[in-house]
Amino acid sequence: MRMEEKKKLIIQDGGQESEEWIQKHFMKQGEQTEIITETGKIQNCIGCFGCWVMTPGRCVLRDDYNRMGEKLGHADELIIISECIYGTYSPFVRNILDRCLPYIHPYFTKREKEIHHKARYQNRLKVSVYFYGECTPEEKETAVKTVRANVLNFNGILYHISFSESRDTILCAGEGMQ
Repeated sequence: MRMEEKKKLIIQDGGQESEEWIQKHFMKQGEQTEIITETGKIQNCIGCFGCWVMTPGRCVLRDDYNRMGEKLGHADELIIISECIYGTYSPFVRNILDRCLPYIHPYFTKREKEIHHKARYQNRLKVSVYFYGECTPEEKETAVKTVRANVLNFNGILYHISFSESRDTILCAGEGMQ
């Protein structure tokens, strides 16, 4: 009996030159992983909800990132590596997460005593977030709240959140992750 292959999606703001570093510290041999980085043309989400109404499950903006909902839908694990800026993700990572809106339905359900969007896909993402950069305690608190809210709305499972002074110091946190 063949075990189902796990898929990992990594969203990171370090540019294409960081891919070797990611492969060394966040990927295992034979693992199916896709790295999302700022290498293509990306537009900002315009809040039109066309991904729910006009092209359900797919962003209506035509660029290199219009299938982010599908990519999340076929992943088991999501790793986000982002500079912590004012207590949240970097602009590129925030834009990518906005473009993931098609991952969920426009309809609502109650989850943990709150109203959230219904899941479009059957998977439950295991989410890990690695923030780096200077961050005040208040910014860290805001970032943790933001991550928890995103994971809950995506019907995911929060696996890990960490803060490091620099991207290079994330190495210890990424090593040994399952």
